Amino acid sequence: MASPADNLRTLLNRDKLLVMPCCHDALSAKLIEQAGFDLTFMSGFAASASRIGQPDLGLMSYGEVVDQFRDITDAVTLPVIADADTGYGNAMNVRRTVAGFAKAGAAALMIEDQVAPKRCGHTPGKAVVSRDEAYDRIRAAVDAREAGADILILARTDALRDHGLGEAIERAAKFKELGADILFVEAPGSLADMETICRELPGPKMANMLEGGETPELSRVELQDIGYSIAVYPLMLLASAMKAMVETLEQLKNDEDRTPNLMSFEELKDRIGFNTYYEVSSRYDTSRRK
Repeated sequence: MASPADNLRTLLNRDKLLVMPCCHDALSAKLIEQAGFDLTFMSGFAASASRIGQPDLGLMSYGEVVDQFRDITDAVTLPVIADADTGYGNAMNVRRTVAGFAKAGAAALMIEDQVAPKRCGHTPGKAVVSRDEAYDRIRAAVDAREAGADILILARTDALRDHGLGEAIERAAKFKELGADILFVEAPGSLADMETICRELPGPKMANMLEGGETPELSRVELQDIGYSIAVYPLMLLASAMKAMVETLEQLKNDEDRTPNLMSFEELKDRIGFNTYYEVSSRYDTSRRK
């Protein structure tokens, strides 16, 4: 059986833009798989909001993140990419992080060059470490992969905002030279910047299509024509779920009809897996419920 990393390699070799909605827990990942998408990504922003009800400001520990991630990979069969922030420490921590997420079933792991504690890439206050430290993180991640962790390395730089596009491209190019599999230059502010990134950097590249963020929201055709391999939608599911929950709670408070906003109980049970459970359990006489 092919590993999650092998499945992701196969997808990247198709020369077709991969549309990647982000999940934040096992249920959202199952919905993504049921909708027919080829892969997903556990958004650190969304996971922090879902698991601890806190902003994505480096508050979740390595143990909490990998635990959340393991629940997701246990629930789905499609490749899942993990967000490992800065690697949770120095280069040796990065090595442990890569090995740990590979054991948890990650197809790829994102490591970034922000100062810890990191910040969401489209919010104020973020800063990046020196080139040497950034390169050591990616070098350590690649070393962990070469030591036996079957996983792809997604290398991210946030250098563009404070240091300019040239610095961001130079860092990303070095990440590739060190062995990174996928490159991600965060928060380009114009179409011209996105075109330059894709023209000057080799290999697969990821674009962040955050609704309301700093990067222009382009169509799939435009992204593929520019040269991106993956389009990630980090908060789409979390934002839509939160909006629905807030509206439904307001309707309940005002004693209004909530049924138009609700999934039917039958569909809810089916998507969660009740019917599959009943079908499998019917093989065992002692597990049946009449």
